[in-house]
Amino acid sequence: MTRVGFTMKLHNGQLAEYKKRHDEIWPELVSLLKESGISNYSIFLNEETNILFGVLDSSDDAARENLPSSPIMKRWWAYMKDIMDSNPDNSPISIPLQEVFYMP
Repeated sequence: MTRVGFTMKLHNGQLAEYKKRHDEIWPELVSLLKESGISNYSIFLNEETNILFGVLDSSDDAARENLPSSPIMKRWWAYMKDIMDSNPDNSPISIPLQEVFYMP
């Protein structure tokens, strides 16, 4: 099992919309993530900086790394690009983090 941590950036004033979209997350996206071995996925927000911190467990790193090629994932990114910093392919600008401490 691999634990993955990363940051993303939410645009100012978009917290309510970000939460709404995740409260209404598409069932097909949830299924895709689970089928790709992702579990224990959480996203936190630093409200002072609008930095989102995500952490997840991955039991299948190859499947997780293939997620960007999924039409469902591409559609979700296109849906989210207006409220967060995104790359030209609509994927969120995501900065991987190095784990420096873990207490199970």
